Amino acid sequence: MLKVDNINVSIGAVDILREVSIDLGTGAMVGLVGRNGAGKTTLLKSIMGLLKPKSGRIDFDGTDLIATPVNHRNRLGIGYMPEDRRLIPDLTVEENILVPAWANQEIPAQQRLEYVYNIIPELKEFAPRRGLQLSGGQQKLVALGRSLMVGKRLLLLDEPFEGVAPALAQRLAEVISQLKSEGMSVIFSESDLQHSKHLVHKIFLIDRGNVQEQTI
Repeated sequence: MLKVDNINVSIGAVDILREVSIDLGTGAMVGLVGRNGAGKTTLLKSIMGLLKPKSGRIDFDGTDLIATPVNHRNRLGIGYMPEDRRLIPDLTVEENILVPAWANQEIPAQQRLEYVYNIIPELKEFAPRRGLQLSGGQQKLVALGRSLMVGKRLLLLDEPFEGVAPALAQRLAEVISQLKSEGMSVIFSESDLQHSKHLVHKIFLIDRGNVQEQTI
């Protein structure tokens, strides 16, 4: 489904990713593991089109992602959950989840919203709350729900368990496990696989912008 082939990415004059290649099949879950600053977020942003590689290729089910406009990625069924959640504090939970549908009128908003509430029922319980009224773990659940508004085929989850209380981390893992059973493809970016080792099919270790596949 997804093939990243020898991409090089720089931010300013600094080389961040060097000849990075990964591959992900349909329904597969992959761990992208490395310390802070290793290049995990840069790789996910490159797949999303938020950063443009200097060279290399990124293909998603036959589509050249590098040549695809950023605002068209969600039409391909790719959802992204950033590390810092990026919720709009003055919007309600439901409004935050609906933001991708507001940006793309092709998304069946009510249908996808009901899907999100079915997968993560607690989001419906605190739908009227504003983003600033939530704990860090609750915000992660909202950010995951928002990514599912467009992420029908592939989810990119950047540090989904970081800074989350153990009970909510377990809940996040349960939700992601359910997505696994539905055939969703997922890339986890994490410093370790404490919460998700039982979920992944493959691990890629990233260090100083280089990636190596590790056998589980």
